[in-house]
Amino acid sequence: MRIAIVTETFPPEINGIAVTFDRIATELGRRGHSVVVYRPARDDLPAASAHPDYAEAIMPGMPLPGRADLRIGWPAGAMFRRWWHGGGPDVVHVATPGPLGASAIGAARALGIPVTSSFHARFHHCALHRRFGVLAKLSRRLVLAWLRRTHNRTVRTFVSTEEVRAELARLGFRNLGILSRGVDTRLFDPGRRCETLRKSWGAGPDDPVAICAGRLVAGRNQEGLAAAWLAMQQANPRCRFVIVGDGPMRAAFERGYPGFVFTGYLSREELARHFASADIYLHATLGETFGNVVIEAMASGLAVAGFDYAAARKYVSTGKNGIIVPYGAGAALADAGVWLATDARLRRQLGRAARATMEEHSWDAVIGRFESDLHAAAGMPLRDAGRRHGSPVLFPPVRVAGMAGAQRVPQPASRLRPGPRNLF
Repeated sequence: MRIAIVTETFPPEINGIAVTFDRIATELGRRGHSVVVYRPARDDLPAASAHPDYAEAIMPGMPLPGRADLRIGWPAGAMFRRWWHGGGPDVVHVATPGPLGASAIGAARALGIPVTSSFHARFHHCALHRRFGVLAKLSRRLVLAWLRRTHNRTVRTFVSTEEVRAELARLGFRNLGILSRGVDTRLFDPGRRCETLRKSWGAGPDDPVAICAGRLVAGRNQEGLAAAWLAMQQANPRCRFVIVGDGPMRAAFERGYPGFVFTGYLSREELARHFASADIYLHATLGETFGNVVIEAMASGLAVAGFDYAAARKYVSTGKNGIIVPYGAGAALADAGVWLATDARLRRQLGRAARATMEEHSWDAVIGRFESDLHAAAGMPLRDAGRRHGSPVLFPPVRVAGMAGAQRVPQPASRLRPGPRNLF
């Protein structure tokens, strides 16, 4: 098949959506499909990156207001209609419902190309902070209406868990399917544990280290996490705490919690080494649809405690491979953290069981199910899989990078704006 993936977040950005769709694009390409990823331009990445398994197209975009680390794509419906007319993709998947993604949905529908979408974040829960009262409620309603209308224009909207599917069905979303998450158990492995790294945190061989990874922005409940960690430190003064990630709130947290270690953003390999070198993962975030870091921590052999929703609800069983507490119950989460900080035997037992659980959840099975769903959306049987249409033709090479060996046909500068550009 020829598959277009439209996303407003993608590596080098570090978040669950970016990591997930990089893996999906890679695996679909390795299965013989022609895959093109459309993503907004970044100041530090003005041109597309070459990748052996998929092509990449850079689209106009700008920083998300208040979040310089994230981009938002401009609407590009006219571009998509021009490029996809008479030889575009067999199916379009929109990973994010922003202006770029919404315009791709409109273009695909106008051309009769099947289009699917993903729902990743409960934006309607956090449209405005609740201190804005009536304005916050109105904002949430408007955001919910936008999301519902956008996703209901696709033939299938994928969510990460049955829990989210049930919630969206109640809210009027239609044609809902499941796109779960896999975990790279070769990358996230307890064998990457590093005592030298632990020493740099001030932790001895038997001292518990609690870790958390995520963007340091308002609304992520870092205050609740810090309160739980302080309770753990009071119960066991040998406990150490590491926060992986960055964001506008980092400076404030560093001032407020000088005893914590702040690493900033890490590569995937370094994240895996940090996870394996810790012992406890407390997931205090509220409002996520999944939480990839939970299953990555479990695969790394950490004892996980989190709220009863999303990935924790799906994979964690209290007393068997982790601890879950009622959603939003900060005191209960702190109690779970104290329990783990003061019981080394329990930490090790839950960590081993968590690793065993994740060994059964590879990316291969997840991608296989998604591939079947895309075939169904395109009305194409699985036996038609593969690069039926040949390698993609990429126009122009200065803005698009693609699969190794892909044909590159440059065009005169005068034709770059009005001329058609068929990336397939």
